[in-house]
Amino acid sequence: MTEADLTDEERERLGDVVALQPTKNAELADRWGLEGGSEVHSYLENHLKEYYFRDENSLIRATEEAAEISGVDPGISENDDGSRVVRVPDLQYHVLRVLADHDEEPQSVVGVLQAVRGLGEGLDPDNDGIREALRSLANKGVVETVKLTVPTYRLATPREELEVERLDD
Repeated sequence: MTEADLTDEERERLGDVVALQPTKNAELADRWGLEGGSEVHSYLENHLKEYYFRDENSLIRATEEAAEISGVDPGISENDDGSRVVRVPDLQYHVLRVLADHDEEPQSVVGVLQAVRGLGEGLDPDNDGIREALRSLANKGVVETVKLTVPTYRLATPREELEVERLDD
């Protein structure tokens, strides 16, 4: 398959892989409205096999060619000043807004959930959604997991060194 052979849907989904990387089947299933990870795996293998790979942690990453073809910025990049830019879906964006900074006491999933709901913007995620958002952000290296009695979370780098961009759904 060549770049010219990609349909509009394939090109759009390739852009999602680039923007969300590193990502998991479940995150792409949510984004694409598919039933589950097996449908995502099948789609990737049948439509985008040449443009993605799995890293040592089995996370989905796009090839350099995929980024060029899609014209989408990668999920994480660095500015010239060394600060990081992270591009995330809506829920992850709000989680990063409320999450404890790198030098503050870490928060539990429930604490993050309450803080997101407390933003007063009609947000009503559930525990599982917050947990998945935190795991995805940890996979991106933006959030660190601090093991206490239960896992707790905080930013992995100072907030002022992080620029967050919300992806359009």
